[in-house]
Amino acid sequence: MPPESPAARPLRLPHAAPQLPPSRGPLTEALFAALIGGGSAPQLPGPVSVDVLGDEDLQLALYCAYELQYRGFEGVDERWEWDLSLLSLRSAIEAVMEEQLRAALPPFPQGAPVGRVVDELWSMANAGGPSLSGWLVEHGTHRHAAELAVHRSAYQLKEADPHTWAVPRLAGEAKAALVAIQFDEYGGGEAQAMHASLFADTMTSLGLDSTYGAYLDRIPGVALATTNLISLFGLHRRLRGALVGHLALFEMTSVGPMGRYARWMRRLGVPASGRRFYEVHVEADELHQHVAADGLVGGLLRSEPGLGADVVFGARALSLAEARFAAMAREAWERGGSSLRPGLPDEPLSARSAA
Repeated sequence: MPPESPAARPLRLPHAAPQLPPSRGPLTEALFAALIGGGSAPQLPGPVSVDVLGDEDLQLALYCAYELQYRGFEGVDERWEWDLSLLSLRSAIEAVMEEQLRAALPPFPQGAPVGRVVDELWSMANAGGPSLSGWLVEHGTHRHAAELAVHRSAYQLKEADPHTWAVPRLAGEAKAALVAIQFDEYGGGEAQAMHASLFADTMTSLGLDSTYGAYLDRIPGVALATTNLISLFGLHRRLRGALVGHLALFEMTSVGPMGRYARWMRRLGVPASGRRFYEVHVEADELHQHVAADGLVGGLLRSEPGLGADVVFGARALSLAEARFAAMAREAWERGGSSLRPGLPDEPLSARSAA
């Protein structure tokens, strides 16, 4: 082992970091052993023929590889972030995931005019279809609310961070629009108003542990994929158009579902502190959707007109990943089961609530 390898000199993380979760297969077992004990990250055995979006082992491995770019893990040397064997493994999973996404989604013309791209996004935003929020408004219970919060915690407790990777990669009008959106996401400079902080309040109001990463072991791969998708786009400059498309559709489809979630939480008797996360999004995204469509997407394509197909790809990939997650959750709930991975025997979610 070279003297400067990640396991050579353990470093103390400067802030609280989550623990590595239990492994879910041979890949994460080998990866976690390397992160803790030293050596090199494993290689991806190929060729990969499984459905990457739904594979537990691959999505957890990718999530943990990405997490080294965010908070890291307790007991894992921070230099793993740029370890070549780790990056090689991450790149291999990313390549298969991107390949499968592109194969599953219809192509969009390269160089399409700005108006056509924006119209396509609005068409997607206004499309009907099965609605998870609509089902929950009618049938959702406190247990469903807690499970949904656990699923979303993988992203919401670091809300805005994956999209912020785009800031140095954009210029002019697009950059200004992105920063305007992100400024609100980060609470306008007030820590307690950050959307991640508001989501932590929602988790606490539901009797959950709002500690970052507390439920990583319970979140299934299809839910992790919704967050991994943003990191995939965010960490590759060549995919900046896809990241913009993802964020734009994110904002353009937020108002309706967030309003329904707020009404649902009110029906369940969740206190105001727990509903505020959803109510704030209704308020903010009423404006953000237009900033995203006109300033962010329009600004990017007026500057780089060749990225229109990438913008639409990012938006369509978001729709696909979210549809997969929603179908999984709704199917589990309609049959009366849990949408989460099993925990310890008889361990309710509230058992991990912070003291």
